[in-house]
Amino acid sequence: MAEADLDAVIRQTARAQTKAVMAAAKKRQAVWVARAAKAKDKETKARFRFLAKSTMLNATATAKRLQNSAENAADAYARAMKRAMEEPPPAKKPAKKKEDA
Repeated sequence: MAEADLDAVIRQTARAQTKAVMAAAKKRQAVWVARAAKAKDKETKARFRFLAKSTMLNATATAKRLQNSAENAADAYARAMKRAMEEPPPAKKPAKKKEDA
C-alpha cells in the first residue's frame, strides 16, 4: 500500500472500523438476547429484547455516520489534491547576494 492514494486508505480504514463496530454490536446483542432467554418474568424479557434491538439500531446508525464522515473526508482530500495539481507551483524568489566589504 506504499503507493496507494490517501483517499483510498481513508475509505479502507472506515470500512474496517465499520466492520469492527458492527461485530461488537452483534456480540452485545447476543448478550442481551441471552439475558432475555434466562429472564424469569415477561417484563424483564421484553426489556432485554428491547435493549438487543436498540443496540443494533444504534450501532447501524453509528456505522453509517462513520462511513459518511470517512467518505466526506476522502472526497475532500481527493478534491484538494486535484486542485493542488492544477494550480501552478509557487514562483521562487531570487536569493540575495551577500556583499563583502
